[in-house]
Amino acid sequence: MCGIVGVVSNVPVNQLIYDALLLLQHRGQDAAGIVTQLNRKFFMHKAKGMVRDVFRTRNMRSLPGNCGLGQVRYPTAGNAFSDEEAQPFYVNAPFGIVLVHNGNLTNAQALKVELFSADHRHINTESDSEVLLNVLAHEIGETTRGLPLTPHDVFDAVRKVHRRVRGSYAVIALIAGHGVLAFRDPYGIRPLCMGTGDGTVMLASESVAMEGTNHKFDRNIAPGEAVFIDLHGQVHAQQCAEHSVLSPCIFEYVYLARPDSVMDGISVYQARLNLGESLAKRVISTVPPNEIDVVIPIPESSRPSAAQLAQLLGLPYREGFVKNRYVGRTFIMPGQSVRKKSVRQKLNVIASEFKGRNVLLVDDSIVRGTTCREIVQMARDAGARKVYMASAAPPVRFPNVYGIDMPTSQELVAHNRSVDEIRQIIGCDALIYQDVDGMKKAIGSLNLEIKGFDASCFDGVYVTGDITLEDITRLNANRVGGDENQEDSSRLALPNHED
Repeated sequence: MCGIVGVVSNVPVNQLIYDALLLLQHRGQDAAGIVTQLNRKFFMHKAKGMVRDVFRTRNMRSLPGNCGLGQVRYPTAGNAFSDEEAQPFYVNAPFGIVLVHNGNLTNAQALKVELFSADHRHINTESDSEVLLNVLAHEIGETTRGLPLTPHDVFDAVRKVHRRVRGSYAVIALIAGHGVLAFRDPYGIRPLCMGTGDGTVMLASESVAMEGTNHKFDRNIAPGEAVFIDLHGQVHAQQCAEHSVLSPCIFEYVYLARPDSVMDGISVYQARLNLGESLAKRVISTVPPNEIDVVIPIPESSRPSAAQLAQLLGLPYREGFVKNRYVGRTFIMPGQSVRKKSVRQKLNVIASEFKGRNVLLVDDSIVRGTTCREIVQMARDAGARKVYMASAAPPVRFPNVYGIDMPTSQELVAHNRSVDEIRQIIGCDALIYQDVDGMKKAIGSLNLEIKGFDASCFDGVYVTGDITLEDITRLNANRVGGDENQEDSSRLALPNHED
């Protein structure tokens, strides 16, 4: 998961890209980068850290030009501790291209071999985004063969990229002297949208980047579609995939996206309200509401679901945890020991909301279980009589290979375990999960044109249809921190993709 933005304007764009990245900071806190173009020359600054720390006044002054790209990164593959892994990435031929990418290529290793042996291109990092950039550059070079670049050439190149690349990818690229290109994988797994302002065209991962910078959201980029914006702001668009179907990642709505975003026609906030409504029915069948004194969300993504659940059950809704906003998400921290240490630094209890009460804690999802276990213990330490736990998402039982940092089965508390076994590990008195069908119905009802979602981490069905156990083992070996938790892939059972 990363956040990306691209802008073509009639005024300098450095401040606009910076502001957009602040609005997308939740999508990546490991590194940030901006590149701008002036007179066919690229100006770039990127480094590890949050946006506010990476860019100082002197850096902003060195980013002139009326078009550019930006990215906030959280790594799922490659070297998380290297500045070279930060995006954007650059190649000088053909034309000069810089690129930002959100997603994960599942055939990156095979593409590396192709690029070296057949395309004669060199990859200098472990990032699949650099692989994607070189595939795109090669195909643009093959299409133009030294002739001037046209939008038709760009779309032909993207068609060839779709044929070669597998996995999830939302991409924005800046081609020196020509304009900005954006395209999305044929399944639309990762989000990408477009908006306009006064003399400006903006592309971004989420609509909030446009609304928060006083731009009008126009539309989503369709799966398989490519959009090319020339330096005069003229927009060209074309479907470039042979077969496309919108199957967005459902975890975006559950946890990743900001609640004030609208993605592929679905309000993230309303999706979370619907999840709370569906979850309320599950709670009733497990714990009678008269045995619950108070509903308390685990900040922050679970608040809409918890509030809706409490309202439907006629129970008090209270804030029982105070979040330290200056500690990063435990979900994206590399290394289990760092993750474990940070939970009590990140959350503090309001003891009066727990003492002598039976509390229902609501979380957006339960991935590794370490945070939930600590939180349940914090509730008990604060004097709770009983602690029930409800998850607005189903059990996360399978690795994710499309760009979310939870690919190894061994790290997933729900993998190969029953709900009661998970309850014992977490230490709560009752554990209630959303069910997969209920989740899909709750979110899918908000846009009936979406016929399905990538819910692979919940149901093990990978929408691209080409993921094997061997692929997962290989991707695990290349992930950030992947050497910490290796396991025999034979323990992982995938459902039949046709089921």
